[in-house]
Amino acid sequence: MVKKILVVDDSALMRRVLCDIIETDERFQVADRATNGLEAFDLLSRNRYDAVVLDVNMPKMNGLQLLEELRKYKIDAKVMMASTDTKEGAKTTLDALELGALDFVHKPDTAMDCRVEDFKERFLRTLDAVANSRPVRFSLPNRVQESSRAVERVASLAKMSSRRTAGSRIVAIASSTGGPKALQSVIPMLPADLDAPVLLVQHMPKGFTASLAERLNELSQIKVKEAQEGDELQKGTVYVSMGGMHMNVKMCGGRYTIHYTDEPSREGVKPCANYMYESLADSCFDEIVCVVMTGMGADGTEGIRNLREKKKVHVIAQNQETCVVYGMPKNVVNAGFSDQIVPLDQLAQEIALNVGIKA
Repeated sequence: MVKKILVVDDSALMRRVLCDIIETDERFQVADRATNGLEAFDLLSRNRYDAVVLDVNMPKMNGLQLLEELRKYKIDAKVMMASTDTKEGAKTTLDALELGALDFVHKPDTAMDCRVEDFKERFLRTLDAVANSRPVRFSLPNRVQESSRAVERVASLAKMSSRRTAGSRIVAIASSTGGPKALQSVIPMLPADLDAPVLLVQHMPKGFTASLAERLNELSQIKVKEAQEGDELQKGTVYVSMGGMHMNVKMCGGRYTIHYTDEPSREGVKPCANYMYESLADSCFDEIVCVVMTGMGADGTEGIRNLREKKKVHVIAQNQETCVVYGMPKNVVNAGFSDQIVPLDQLAQEIALNVGIKA
């Protein structure tokens, strides 16, 4: 069935260009257009759309204000942000994702640049993921005290668990559409003294991952940082892959360090989790705990398949019911690689139970 799309942008030229791109794909139909948030709110109050393409900077009511109103009045809408603000103001993008937007694309500065094939491909791929996503409501601890108690519970369970055996471990997480918000149910729940380093590939372009890492760090007891070239891996630290590059782990001077490579996109994304997993194949870790979360496509499956040939791997897949887009975990499960399939709010606990707490 053709997906009905609402396009919201105050620029007549940009609206026309985005609508033209959408109409070139037989999967979609532009059902309505709006020039600002107020017009969009009225349309969303009366009609249902399979996806909304939403600008940020608009008169009368901007994109963030519209998302706030939709949340206030409990109006369900699957929103994809498309704004020039997303490049210059990564914070704005993260705010939009927290307010309910599912994903975003950086809209080029000029309408002419929107006609470039690379942008059209990324735009339509993201729109397809958003239009086919499922509504998921995240239950995030909204108070420091509540969050602290949750982390203490996870740490206590990990200390009492007999599941963990002797040996060194590393955690490697892959996530995409729906990930930035879903990660707030996982990373802040990890104890600061987790007995393993954590690698994280979230599909995001260059310029956004630093803000994602900073926000997760503010919410967490465990240390979170955007991984830099040459960073030495430390237990109790989450290393977020830099957007626009592929993150690998290599041995340097007897220590494991971050190394970036600039190969072409793989699975249509950069960074790609497959590279991360495969780079661990020659490591000396006794076990790799792979966590595959919400996201479109199949990133992670091939990397885990290749990793399993050389290393002991424990794979935790997010379950379908809590995924915004059940693509990446589904492919891992269908390939027969998953050792556990758990809901979002149990991922942190299962990670901690598998790697333990530093003595």
